[in-house]
Amino acid sequence: MMKAATRRSARLAQARFFSGGATFGLTEEQLLFQDAARSFAATEIEPHAAKWDATKHFPTDVLAKAGELGFGAVYVKDDHGTGAGRLDASVIFEQLSGACPSFTAFVTIHNMCCWMVDRFGTEEQRERILPDVCSMENLMSYCLTEPGSGSDAASLRTKAVKDGSNYVINGSKCFISGAGTAKYYVVMLRTGEGAKGISCIVVPKDTPGLSFGANESKMGWNCQPTRQVIFEDAVVPAENLLGGVEGKGFGMAMMGLDGGRINIATCSLGAAQRSLDLAVAYTKERQQFGKSISSFQNTQFKLADMAARVHASRLLVRQAAAAMDQEHPDKTAFCAMAKMKVTEDCWNVVDDALQLHGGYGYLQSYPIERFLRDLRVHRILEGTNEVMRLIVSRAVLA
Repeated sequence: MMKAATRRSARLAQARFFSGGATFGLTEEQLLFQDAARSFAATEIEPHAAKWDATKHFPTDVLAKAGELGFGAVYVKDDHGTGAGRLDASVIFEQLSGACPSFTAFVTIHNMCCWMVDRFGTEEQRERILPDVCSMENLMSYCLTEPGSGSDAASLRTKAVKDGSNYVINGSKCFISGAGTAKYYVVMLRTGEGAKGISCIVVPKDTPGLSFGANESKMGWNCQPTRQVIFEDAVVPAENLLGGVEGKGFGMAMMGLDGGRINIATCSLGAAQRSLDLAVAYTKERQQFGKSISSFQNTQFKLADMAARVHASRLLVRQAAAAMDQEHPDKTAFCAMAKMKVTEDCWNVVDDALQLHGGYGYLQSYPIERFLRDLRVHRILEGTNEVMRLIVSRAVLA
């Protein structure tokens, strides 16, 4: 049975179906981005994603290949990066995540870190750090969450004390993607009191006093390591203070998270579209009571609901991305709304796709159970969906 399921899954994986508007309104350049990302996903990610998940393998070699296509610094200015926009990035990440949301999520985290250095760093910092990371030959990790501060990010306790031309850092970060492998860590820490006392320092991996916890055992996101990042009198040159000014870190973190919320919603969207594609193919092929199960009205209505959710999710994501590109005054609310709605609706699409596959959907021979596990965390990270509702409601009531 397992061999038959594997053959069927491989056969269905070659098919493409109703796109739900994946190409609607895209420019010629964006269509080229889309095609390049789809091709890369099909050849470099999809054939290996299940094994990466099963063995908890972090495919740094494939990340470097993605970097060769410019996917590691999509919205970094074109002197070091691709020089594209947030909408362009969403088009790319949707295609990659249809093969592996976990892999793509790390690509988006790396992009966010590169963008922060590009946007907020001094020219010296840009020239020193970006050439080393935009190719994804070396990686970056984002360090905000702590054991005692999650949604209440302003309560973080990791502290940096100025000591001559250095900062001495003590504290810890948790749930850090890429920790232990990444070469640089974009760290939010305390140099004063309150939200205005938070600064951002880029910490190299070889910093004395920096160490890492064990790789966490997780429900999903298994092809990227997740560890604690621990600072014990870690000494970092003051020249690594991002932007060269203390007290700007909280604003940097929140601006970074706006884009991060679009990115994680996009990762949910790509997996949901792929799950819909697979569900359509399977229901056409699966025979029960003498006919394909796609001929039953119950199945047809379920597929219609799934397609509508995917299409609506894409519109929300792309509106939020366009709002960031245009510096729209409501961009933060749009990003929160997209993250909140898309991560929930797309997880439900994947769950429905698994149900339509019956027992086969529960097998690891099919990608849907992996998508289901990977997507569940999207409602937690980059700000929980409960916090997203706070952000949206404040905008509505303002």
